[in-house]
Amino acid sequence: MDFAFGPEDETFRGEARAWLAEHLPGEYTRGGWERELGAAGWIGLGWSEDGYGNRTASLTQQVVWAEEYARAKAPARTGHIGEKLLAPTLIAHGTPEQKARFLPPVARGEELWCQGYSEPGAGSDLAGVRTTAVRDGDSYRVTGQKIWTSLAHEAGWCFVLARTRPESARHHGLSFLLVPMDQPGRVEVRPIRQLTGTSEFNEVFFDGAVARAEHVVGGEGNGWRVAMSLLGFERGVSTLAQQIGFARELGQVIETAVATGAADDPVVRDRLVEAWARLRTMRWNALRTLGGSRTAEPGAPSVAKLLWGRWHQELGELAMRVRGAGAAVGPADWSPREPYRIDAFQHLFLFSRADTVYGGSDEIQRTIIAERVLGLPKEPRG
Repeated sequence: MDFAFGPEDETFRGEARAWLAEHLPGEYTRGGWERELGAAGWIGLGWSEDGYGNRTASLTQQVVWAEEYARAKAPARTGHIGEKLLAPTLIAHGTPEQKARFLPPVARGEELWCQGYSEPGAGSDLAGVRTTAVRDGDSYRVTGQKIWTSLAHEAGWCFVLARTRPESARHHGLSFLLVPMDQPGRVEVRPIRQLTGTSEFNEVFFDGAVARAEHVVGGEGNGWRVAMSLLGFERGVSTLAQQIGFARELGQVIETAVATGAADDPVVRDRLVEAWARLRTMRWNALRTLGGSRTAEPGAPSVAKLLWGRWHQELGELAMRVRGAGAAVGPADWSPREPYRIDAFQHLFLFSRADTVYGGSDEIQRTIIAERVLGLPKEPRG
């Protein structure tokens, strides 16, 4: 693919940069920022369907927006799951009625979504899903538990992979359901406190006696196909924006290494240079595969995940090393009101421990590459 930024892209970049500069000084709630983005048409730039209030943008312009958003240090998105995962999946597999119902509020930043895939017994092995959904008239009664559900405590809807055929096994008999979270006494969300002291992830419990879902995407029993399609959308333009954030973190680590004298150590210098080179390699690999067919390069998403997950984890370790002994000390003394405070480097180190697990563990990504790309014998499964 010949990927380059042209004059129209640079004009678009100027527009994006000016809008962000004008609006970022304002104070917004997390939901308020999503609605601000939606009102200006910045949500859904990559959708293949229009008429929902979103701007149309080429692939290179989507990259421009993602890069400028990251460079501007704009707020972390709460609507990205609906925009980047649900919307492309609905466009590919949803009915006209489902698109008309769910795409406009996502584009306006009014409805937030979470992803109900992982379970205590089905994390990276997604085919082990045990959550069930039984048809009851025009809806389904959903029973089960999901875990590591990002932003479930803020979401109004959850797309859930559930087993709709009780006798089925593995990837057969699954369906992709859209479940409203606002069902008091039927859907329970329990935040999971992490090493960082924050709770972005949650457990979600569905009470099958009353928890309901009325929408199934792609037809009953076709959930595995829809779910795999969604996972393909999980890697894309957003990886380039992610790398802008990575570059900023690396720059801070380098500055600290110089300030503390750690950069005088030739081993540390080698690791810093290696981190820079690997980050550049990730960028060019992302540009090379961006917009390409997942059929032509079935292992590309897994390769990308392996590259950035391990890199970011090692950056967290390097951040601790250049800080020296001070890395073990918090930014403030302990107090009953604030018993747990960490600084940015400590947060990077602790949170990045999960980078090689969530979104598909490194072991699963290597298995995908081995079986689907290299054609090696499949791993025995019980």
